[in-house]
Amino acid sequence: MRKTALIIVTILVFFSCKNEPRTSLETTSETELITKYPSDVISFMDKWKILLGDGTHVDNLVNYQKDDFFYVLNDGKTDWVVYKTPNAGITSKTSSNTRTELGEKRHWIPEKGGKLTGTLKVQHVSTTGDATAASSYSVVVGQIHSDEGHENEPLKIYYKKFPGHTKGSVFWNYEINTKGDNIGRFDYSTAVWGYDFSVVGSDVSVYPEEPKEGIALGEEFSYEVNVHKGIMYLTFSSNGHKTVTFTKSLIASEFATISDIPQQVLKVYANREKGGGVEREIAYAGEINYFKQGAYNQANPKSTKSEVYGGDIIKQYENGSYAEVWFREATVGNSTIPE
Repeated sequence: MRKTALIIVTILVFFSCKNEPRTSLETTSETELITKYPSDVISFMDKWKILLGDGTHVDNLVNYQKDDFFYVLNDGKTDWVVYKTPNAGITSKTSSNTRTELGEKRHWIPEKGGKLTGTLKVQHVSTTGDATAASSYSVVVGQIHSDEGHENEPLKIYYKKFPGHTKGSVFWNYEINTKGDNIGRFDYSTAVWGYDFSVVGSDVSVYPEEPKEGIALGEEFSYEVNVHKGIMYLTFSSNGHKTVTFTKSLIASEFATISDIPQQVLKVYANREKGGGVEREIAYAGEINYFKQGAYNQANPKSTKSEVYGGDIIKQYENGSYAEVWFREATVGNSTIPE
């Protein structure tokens, strides 16, 4: 009888505990298991597809994330979408650089245009590279990309920081839509804060002076790209820095003759086949384009001699051979009338 009574008491206690409200500890534990997706932080993910640094292509980004490449982190105050990619992985057929980068599904011609915004902070760029190579230690955080013709890029927004420097540079490049073949294509670079693309080291491991008006890793900044009726309007802003604006036609070339090629270009491309051409007079007029956003790593073993540890992604992450960019806000849509 005593054994039977003990069994009955045990059953009663079990069901009594089962029906009690959960403790705060139990509630917290279950909450921590809930995954927050990039599409929960930035709602426009349905308008994009993505290529990750390991070669993964994904067309539906709603409720999608992938550890080590595309996911959400909180810095104690704000949720951020993280884009992370190694120096070497599997990349697109037209590039030697890896990326974890969004590609806009909608396409448009400059005359119709579109608008892209982003608020971000760059957390890391490759710590290895060749200081004399203009692309070393840099990542592209926003683009306009052509989807026909030469498939060149009328806009690339860069962040670059040399090893040992506290501050890096933000600049943007315009790539000409080359007349004829594309061998002579070149980028013309414009500084926002710090240096432009053409400022490089004097030797493989000798760096220029740190930019005085630069942006540090982890320092937030914003950009707006508004292409309206063929004209590109750029706005860059950051607390503690002067807001900077630019205007550039995408339908009438500034580089249509040999005499139009800037001295900066002659310097950067002095020893290359690429860089001696001219642009077609109508630039990108009538050509299909689309936006890109994320982390397009410019460090690679081919042109910047960056370390890649045999392509082992884990080793690259452990040893600083990667780019990492965090976005907390971004929008994409139709162009607006410039103010």
